[in-house]
Amino acid sequence: MKNQIQRALKAGLVFGIVTIFLFLIGFPSTAADLLASLFRNKTAGPVFGLPPLMFNLLVFLGLIGLWAGANGSHADKEQADDPWVPALIGGLIAGLVHGLLVGGLALLIGTLDADGVKISAYLSALLPAAIKLFLLETPPMQAAVIYFILMTLAGLLGGLLSRGIPRGAWQTHGKAAWSGLQEKISRQPLVKQARGHRYTRYIVYGILILLVFLLPLKAGQYWNYTIGTVGIYVLLGLGLNIVVGLAGLLDLGYVAFFAIGAYTVALLTAPQPHHLMWSFWIALPIGIVLAAITGLLLGAPVLRMRGDYLAIVTLGFGEIIRILSKSDVLTSFTGGPKGVNTIGTPILFGKPFNASAFVYLIFLAVLLVIFVTNRLQNSRVGRAWEAMREDETVARAMGINLLTQKLLAFAIGAAFAGLGGVIFASRNLFTGPEDHNLMVSINVVAVVIVGGMGSIPGVIAGALVLKGLPEVLRQLEDYRVLVFGALLVVMMLWKPAGLIPSARRKLDISESGVTDTPQEGREA
Repeated sequence: MKNQIQRALKAGLVFGIVTIFLFLIGFPSTAADLLASLFRNKTAGPVFGLPPLMFNLLVFLGLIGLWAGANGSHADKEQADDPWVPALIGGLIAGLVHGLLVGGLALLIGTLDADGVKISAYLSALLPAAIKLFLLETPPMQAAVIYFILMTLAGLLGGLLSRGIPRGAWQTHGKAAWSGLQEKISRQPLVKQARGHRYTRYIVYGILILLVFLLPLKAGQYWNYTIGTVGIYVLLGLGLNIVVGLAGLLDLGYVAFFAIGAYTVALLTAPQPHHLMWSFWIALPIGIVLAAITGLLLGAPVLRMRGDYLAIVTLGFGEIIRILSKSDVLTSFTGGPKGVNTIGTPILFGKPFNASAFVYLIFLAVLLVIFVTNRLQNSRVGRAWEAMREDETVARAMGINLLTQKLLAFAIGAAFAGLGGVIFASRNLFTGPEDHNLMVSINVVAVVIVGGMGSIPGVIAGALVLKGLPEVLRQLEDYRVLVFGALLVVMMLWKPAGLIPSARRKLDISESGVTDTPQEGREA
């Protein structure tokens, strides 16, 4: 019971703080508007005697209260003689704490507003209309009591609902339903015939290629740009996947190779600052080769470093490249802080590439890199990288040349980044120091981790989630980053091994006792 009370108190505090934070950035008002659009009741009459926006706000906060109560009623209820008692106690305590915090906020905000304090001068999201909505157009004390009662009842109901739905039930029923659906589909005569046909795989590939061909033609310029950005991050993710996912070398300065490729095509094809104006097709292999050579030069002095030390050194290298490109001393060579404009674009059959043509080019580059990565991963080199990742001492004892394998991993990963940098700069017609900051490296590392280290499909899924999903959420305007972050946290709790982990990685995690479900992972 002690653990139950502690968990309920913690849940109430956490959800109360989250609710306060959401209010301070003005999100509840936006949520009420979104619910009004969903229910189509914004211009309708009163709902249960309340204005539509006020009713939607209470629904939104009530859902958070339900979640808090459910979260606070999990612990120890399986061990209790009467499982409903812990659920009631946990939900009630979580709801009480949650209600005290939200009610206290309403009382504080209402008192300050009544005293004539201009709160929007300190918190820009708290405009008078938002404060009036949050206070439910009532005196501060009355609003505080309403929120206290609402959160308490919602927490209590959440605890009861949590007791009625056993822990892990959603995962169990979901997996069972999915397995049943797969079995039902596989029994269909047409599916059986297609599986037994020797050309089925090629037909599927043909359909996918046709879809890829039609997609840029049907998508507008904005979505073509977004798809291209996702493709470039797939290239970067596949390159870093070799360095981190296969070879186990944590590289936080990966953006340096991306910058080498971008600046190579910029300096060779742009009219300024060197007046070379070479063809893109000549600059493309040069950028890839220079990035690979840079990878070798970086790899040589850090071969004896491991883990955090390697990450710090590579991080410093990436920052050195960015600072040098931004330096006034090298302005005559790199364009300095202003970068390089009017970068040459690919020209094929006398026609320069447009947005859709760049998407095709990126698709081809991704297919080429996937082919090379797959061949490497299943070769003797790939197995040597995996052995080196698991234990360098054992790998050395097995006769693996660590020097050669590390340099090869750095060079190939850098070459893929250089390819992405060349296409990126040519597509944007510009590149500068701010295009190659630390956040690019962090984003690429996140792509690999979120997708699943060592997994090619995982890298693609990670790029779609990290670079594509924020654009889908753009309709949320200022809150899309907040919503995206929340979805990312939930996803990492739900799939700690990544969206599509490699078979070996998945086996290692299952053997260590960590599973994909958050509850089981915490119990382990």
